[in-house]
Amino acid sequence: MSGFDRRSFIKASMGAATLSAIAACAQTAHSQAGNSGYSGKTKHSSVMGLVVPKMAEVRVGIIGVGERGSGFISHFCNIEGARITAICDTDPLTIERAKQILAQHNRRDVAFYGSNKHAYRELLNRPDVDIVIIATPWDWHYPMAKEAMLAGKHAFVEVPMALELAHLWDLVDTAEATQRNCMMMENVNYGREELMVLNMVRQGLFGELLHGEAAYIHELRWQMKEIERKTGSWRTHMHTRYNGNIYPTHGLGPVSQYMNINRGDRFDYLTSASSPALGRAAYAKREFPAAHGRNQLKYIHGDINTSIIKTVKGRTIMLQHDTTTPRPYSRHNLIQGTNGVFAGFPDRIALEKGGNGNYHEWDYDMTKWYQQYDHPLWLRMGKEAERNGGHGGMDFLMCWRMIYCLRNAEPLDQDVYDGAAWSAVLPLSVASVADRSNSKDFPDFTRGAWQTGKPLGIVGAETTGAKPDDSKNVG
Repeated sequence: MSGFDRRSFIKASMGAATLSAIAACAQTAHSQAGNSGYSGKTKHSSVMGLVVPKMAEVRVGIIGVGERGSGFISHFCNIEGARITAICDTDPLTIERAKQILAQHNRRDVAFYGSNKHAYRELLNRPDVDIVIIATPWDWHYPMAKEAMLAGKHAFVEVPMALELAHLWDLVDTAEATQRNCMMMENVNYGREELMVLNMVRQGLFGELLHGEAAYIHELRWQMKEIERKTGSWRTHMHTRYNGNIYPTHGLGPVSQYMNINRGDRFDYLTSASSPALGRAAYAKREFPAAHGRNQLKYIHGDINTSIIKTVKGRTIMLQHDTTTPRPYSRHNLIQGTNGVFAGFPDRIALEKGGNGNYHEWDYDMTKWYQQYDHPLWLRMGKEAERNGGHGGMDFLMCWRMIYCLRNAEPLDQDVYDGAAWSAVLPLSVASVADRSNSKDFPDFTRGAWQTGKPLGIVGAETTGAKPDDSKNVG
């Protein structure tokens, strides 16, 4: 990939700055009018289905190699055609661990940055970086992704993509102005179960889709004990800043792909309600001395948040967040159609036609369903993904697919419009909770392009990249 020259970089920077100012002004105006975001026209082309020239080699820069970012080091070292050229992190201990991981893969020709909080800009200025992986605390996602695109790089951002509607609009505008990818890396879309259900949906197994249920239910109070470093050192404070759904995308991403959100349908509006915020304060009182900082915080995020999303086509999605109460893990992963339903945790299915003939009881035996509907991508790469790990292999498969698309001039499976729509749940749910659960409109980040957007197909896995499984036949 050819990078921007100086003139192009300055031009793109000025253009994106102007777009950002327009977005901020429009956001303020529309918010005052009761609208959830500006939807003004842009002179730039859409990046829906964006295809960039083939890359023989994808040169990777990683910003943030802590709890999430360290896994990306191993993944990209194990993907043919990917080469890590630069890493940035402000924690010396984290940098040292990254060097050890690279040494295990015999990769020592990597530049490191981290002298200050803006050292990532030195990484962005390197000509030997094509894509930037951003795995930092959430507040940094938006500025780093924007600056990466302005520097001529493709941005790949951990979830959520941004925390404010104006920032989400700015990333959309910047992606369009620079014609660069900005993908929020929703790894759960690459889980085996989610891929199988997508295949089922595409083959019409559930009939016409009506309703979905998604969640992030994962007890994480223990992260409050991470004080100086690791995820809890900053994520705990999100429970003092917001009351809504602060982490919606793991469950919502797959359901959105089942429903062709932004590709034939889109989110219309949301209503949200939160339970009392009791669990974090009680945990702090039980686990920390009275004078400890964790007992001085005011936790306002409801222990359980429930949101209902209505789509333009009339479908509904129930979305939940709970990282506080003592309960088993779940993402729900439920999709209901006119012919039946699939639900996860545990996986189960009930169909009127095509099942065991009794849709009044769940069928928990997934063996036959995997035999018939396992996704071609998992059939080809599943064992390699499981060997490399990362939440059962979904992390590796996501990274592999990203590199594959860039090396083969194919559009990415997720684009900036997906990341914006899924991430918008955070600010919209906060606004709804604060307004007695009144509904809040989703912006149309696609500016109408959702009506003609091509649904995500059942993508296969060709021979480029990590060595494929030969043990299963790919139909």
